[in-house]
Amino acid sequence: MAVSDRVRLSMEKSSWIRRMFEQGAALKQQFGDDKVFDLSLGNPVMEPPPEFNEALQRLASSPDRGTHRYMPNAGYQETRAAVAEGLTEETGLPFTANEIVMTVGAGGAINVVLRSILDPGDEVILLAPYFAEYTFYVDNHGGVSKVVPTDADFLPDIEAIEAAIGPKTRAVFINSPNNPTGALYPAERLQALGALLERKSRDLGREIFLISDEPYRKVIFDGLTYPHVFPFYPRTIVATSHSKDLALPGERIGYIAVNPAYEERQELIAGCIFANRILGFVNAPALMQRVVVHLQRATVDVMDYQRKRDMLYDSLTGMGYQVPYPQGAFYMFPRSPVEDELEFINELLQYNVLVVPGRGFGTPGYFRLSYCVEDWVLEGALEGFAKVARAGA
Repeated sequence: MAVSDRVRLSMEKSSWIRRMFEQGAALKQQFGDDKVFDLSLGNPVMEPPPEFNEALQRLASSPDRGTHRYMPNAGYQETRAAVAEGLTEETGLPFTANEIVMTVGAGGAINVVLRSILDPGDEVILLAPYFAEYTFYVDNHGGVSKVVPTDADFLPDIEAIEAAIGPKTRAVFINSPNNPTGALYPAERLQALGALLERKSRDLGREIFLISDEPYRKVIFDGLTYPHVFPFYPRTIVATSHSKDLALPGERIGYIAVNPAYEERQELIAGCIFANRILGFVNAPALMQRVVVHLQRATVDVMDYQRKRDMLYDSLTGMGYQVPYPQGAFYMFPRSPVEDELEFINELLQYNVLVVPGRGFGTPGYFRLSYCVEDWVLEGALEGFAKVARAGA
């Protein structure tokens, strides 16, 4: 056998997102790229903001001596300081470079954090619907995923989380704006969650961390303000990337930020630096660290995503689909018109439309679609949605 039983089992349960993406690639080969409407993958077609290319060109034309050498495993001091300064502006908290570790994207950041805090058998609470890879990340480091459903609005259900917390609970995961729902967690819900975790940590005599996955933090619509979780709970760790706010998913650049109010933060940071090295990341990409040091206040054109959301939401709801209203990110999570969403998704495939089943996010009966695609893809997909809706009427 070429791979371990553990990996084989994980592969069999692997991400529905990737499965649908691969099915889309096969359909494109069969019918042509312009005849397939793939809404399965959150792979932004939007180009990075102009500031990115300007910074990259400056580095390429006059590189600093030693640009491509090793650096401290936490990342360049100036990059970490720039991230800290941006977070201080956003949160009002006194972040410094000492609370930041640069990482290989948000996925790398999450794995580094979990490696740092988990002992075998420790439980990590995931709120469904959740990003499909979370369970594999937890398993990577000997943890056990404990899935808790969100409420009817896809917001954290505080009572359900409290019921799930036990003597082995080590962390609670949140993701806002959420993939796949687009829900933005309000400040009052985060405050209640922080109060719960503070009480439970005290009662159990065990530190429970709140891990906030935030790659969509700056992709927010309708003039809303992002409610940072740091002020509500000291044992907060943010894992994030510039994959979405700067449209750089292929560059794998992100960071970990530990709450400056957490008294044991330097030990935690030291653990993350060590994990960054031994997991084989070693350090975040050198060139991208030098680029994003100048881009902490830049984003893609979020209004373009809002325009796509509005067009898609109005069209789908007009056809009779039940669609929770996304407040951020670039996903929708409609309810399937039939109980088994795989049946519905297979009907859509007859019209070369690809979406991801909700069971891949721990929530059967729904499906996710991504609208970070070209307009013609959305328009072509709507024809398929309309035909399936009429067929089921």
